[in-house]
Amino acid sequence: MRFLLTLSLLAWLGCAQAEGVRALIQSSPLAGSQYYALSGVWQDIRAGDALTLVREPENRHDRNAIRVEWRGQKLGYVPCAQNRLIAAAMDAGDRLTARVSSVSDNKNPWLRVAFEVFVEL
Repeated sequence: MRFLLTLSLLAWLGCAQAEGVRALIQSSPLAGSQYYALSGVWQDIRAGDALTLVREPENRHDRNAIRVEWRGQKLGYVPCAQNRLIAAAMDAGDRLTARVSSVSDNKNPWLRVAFEVFVEL
């Protein structure tokens, strides 16, 4: 949370005036991908592809749940052990973007897709 406060302060002070400035706040594997569309589309996904993060505060398994989508298809979730900061940032209205950082044909679904989350300053 201190990180978000620091970024907010920098933006307020005008230190981040340039368009397109962003900071990496998380790099993660994709969780739960074996249950969703990844198996049908992973061969089409490329490093650098944009991902959409969708907050699910009413998720019965995790109130900090964040769904990860690629081209409108649900791929999985931000791992629950790592989603608290991103959920707080989304709830606070921070502008976040995500992209695929790596794709692999590993048999372990946790190692097939990794992604990065950025805060836009």
